[in-house]
Amino acid sequence: MPEGHTIHRLAKSLNILFGESQLRASSPQGRFAQGAARLDGQVFISSYAHGKHLLAAFAPAADVALDSPAITWLHTHLGLYGAWNFDGDATFVVPEIFEVPDLELGSRQGLPDIKELGGHSGGSALAGLTVSTRAALTQPEGVAATVGSGKPRPDLKLPQGKLAPGQWQPAPPKGAVRLRLVSKHGVADLSGPTTCELLDLEGVKAVEARLGPDPLAPGKTAEGKATFIANVRRRRRAIGELLMDQSVIAGVGNIYRAESLFRAGISPRRQGANISAQRLGKLWDDNAALLAHGVATGLITTVNSDDVPDPLPPDDPEAGRWYVYHRTGRPCLRCGTPIAGDMMQGRTLFWCPRCQGR
Repeated sequence: MPEGHTIHRLAKSLNILFGESQLRASSPQGRFAQGAARLDGQVFISSYAHGKHLLAAFAPAADVALDSPAITWLHTHLGLYGAWNFDGDATFVVPEIFEVPDLELGSRQGLPDIKELGGHSGGSALAGLTVSTRAALTQPEGVAATVGSGKPRPDLKLPQGKLAPGQWQPAPPKGAVRLRLVSKHGVADLSGPTTCELLDLEGVKAVEARLGPDPLAPGKTAEGKATFIANVRRRRRAIGELLMDQSVIAGVGNIYRAESLFRAGISPRRQGANISAQRLGKLWDDNAALLAHGVATGLITTVNSDDVPDPLPPDDPEAGRWYVYHRTGRPCLRCGTPIAGDMMQGRTLFWCPRCQGR
């Protein structure tokens, strides 16, 4: 299942690719035919993520306010098997890096290049996105957003192998596509989601109400942090369980759970009620920073640059980007203790018994 940074990166990408564009919508699979018919011909206004949920606004015109009853909201959740697949002409591109990451994490030496991962952030969850490295660190998002509305992009060179505008045509959908969105520059196909539905504004508020705070929610950092601390401290459940509970904190998945608990030195089996507010505050801050780094770079990298082995062990490639995740039996990068692995609520747990002894 994609973690929260992937859905935030997806929302940014959709805003760039489709922002203020009139789209054609269809349901090749047929399971979302009525919903697609309501979206067909509407203008894509914008989208945002709350945890692992994507919410996208459509309206009859580009100047409709987001709180207007004329807005139709598309709500999707990819679940374990959902994916978005993209294709388009040479202007249908997004930056490889959305903003300069604040954290200095990991070493790119020995790690797969982003293009080897499909040029995107979400593995199989976001396939076919074309990225531009030329605009990566200098181009403001406002410039990138001109792609959707079809305005000129003098800052970008046309990617090799991509057709120029006017020459591209969408290929027939592959597989069971629940929803297809098409602009004059590109197509996005949604397959296999757990959720694909249309909502009004009250429905959107109901979705958000049942979710915990998102560390990446703009302008809500202090409020979200306080809510997270309260959510954890009133529960006598293991913190390893609570971090995966989307009603406690939205967007954290198995990798961020394992890595943030290691970085905080907290045992995944410690009860939430027994962790101080100060330590939980630092845990929130670290998850916020790690998720933001994932949005910016498209990769989950959590190892501080000073902890990266040099050279990377040939039999332990994950040591360049993760402390404990998928490293069962490997030596801890800080103390050398073998990393432990066990099951918790059907998901594999990873931790260092020595560094996370409390």
